[in-house]
Amino acid sequence: MVTTRRRAAAERTASSTSADTPPAFRRTRSSMAKKNQGSTTVNSSKLNPVTKHYEFGGPIGATAMIVGLPAAVLFFATFCDATGYPSQNFWNISVDNLRIWLSWENIQNNINVYAFAWYFGFLINLAVMSFSLPGNMVDGTKLRDGRVLKYKVNALGCLQALITMNAMMFRGAGINALGWVYDNYLSFCLASILTSYLVAAYVYYTSFKPGKLLALGGNTGTAVYDFMIGRELNPRIRDFDIKFFVELRPNLIGWLLMDICMAAKQYTNLGRVTNSMVLVVFAQVLYIVDALYNESAILTTMDITTDGFGFMLAFGNLCWVPMVYCMQARYLVDFPVDLNYLQIAVIVGLLAGGYYIFRAANGEKDRFRTDPHAPEVKHLKYIQTSTGSRLITSSWWGRARHINYLGDLMMGLAYCLPCGFGSPIPYFYAIYFTILLVHRERRDDEKCHKKYGKDWEKYCEIVKSRILPGKETGQK
Repeated sequence: MVTTRRRAAAERTASSTSADTPPAFRRTRSSMAKKNQGSTTVNSSKLNPVTKHYEFGGPIGATAMIVGLPAAVLFFATFCDATGYPSQNFWNISVDNLRIWLSWENIQNNINVYAFAWYFGFLINLAVMSFSLPGNMVDGTKLRDGRVLKYKVNALGCLQALITMNAMMFRGAGINALGWVYDNYLSFCLASILTSYLVAAYVYYTSFKPGKLLALGGNTGTAVYDFMIGRELNPRIRDFDIKFFVELRPNLIGWLLMDICMAAKQYTNLGRVTNSMVLVVFAQVLYIVDALYNESAILTTMDITTDGFGFMLAFGNLCWVPMVYCMQARYLVDFPVDLNYLQIAVIVGLLAGGYYIFRAANGEKDRFRTDPHAPEVKHLKYIQTSTGSRLITSSWWGRARHINYLGDLMMGLAYCLPCGFGSPIPYFYAIYFTILLVHRERRDDEKCHKKYGKDWEKYCEIVKSRILPGKETGQK
């Protein structure tokens, strides 16, 4: 799942420049005429072939994700509190206690409809800002049907406008009012889960309308699997691209706002903000702002170019990222930690090193893709593939095929370390993210092998390491 600049920078393959596209599909005379008028119609069976390969455990795995991922979020919301992570209620769980917790009276007492309204309002405001605020229009990659979609890049402006609007709303109530989000965390989780199901159901339903371009991996004909993985590649409401909107805005901006609210709650409780909270919020805000600033980079990632938009991406970006990734800040509200200077130095060093690798590696690749003859990248060695792409075999990308993932993993661990070692749950992020990136690297390797064939095999012989850096051979 995810999202996120994390995906935007991390998921790119080693391909660097040319916009290589699949072989053109045959079109009828009438469809060619339509293409000349600005639209393209192709033989549906050729454009949208039936998917014959399952991922993520097939229908059983899809069902487990649809049910299990929301359950995991509700576990963190229900069984993590000031009594422990997990809480005392978790260790004292019984049939009688479950009856009480699941009773309608208890549900009414623990659900705040205003939190639902706030979450829905947050999404509506983001959507309106995405339309109304100025931004650069950027072309996406060329699709299988020959189209090139346009996207408005203004996520950073949306963040600035949203923070300004919220600051004005809460200036009368003061910082204490922000703690309301912490107090109603369960309701926010439920609102985001409900929204994820609704959005996933909508895009699944509309994907059956004629003329839709489906994802090559999401047309199996098995409803539960296609619902989870996503059928349609780029679901849109007129010019509003649902997947592009969801990929960076509600998830990362929501994550940032949740962090700020958790810090405000700690200030309300203690009369100060601990250095561990400052470090966590700073590290995560740095990552988020970097992602929003480089928003256009997501247009070349697997999420946008390859994967369909279904429950996996809807839930991951609308619920999982903002509600689970703020785990460290939430933990520090319940269990404040004061770090000594040595601990701060170690964590800052890990964070700085990870960010340097992450930004330098991705910056190098971005620059090479844009202009391979630029002075700072013209020295790079590469393999010219039969599809026209260039696979870098030197510098950062000569040491590992996904060296940027290493930077991601280092930063992820730096987010967790300020929480200390009182509970393993704050380290869920680092553990989960390691599994996610390793799995994504395997998926990416498989897709690149299909795309580049023997060129990819040759590339892997030169750059042997996957994530951890190896020896750079520099062969061409």
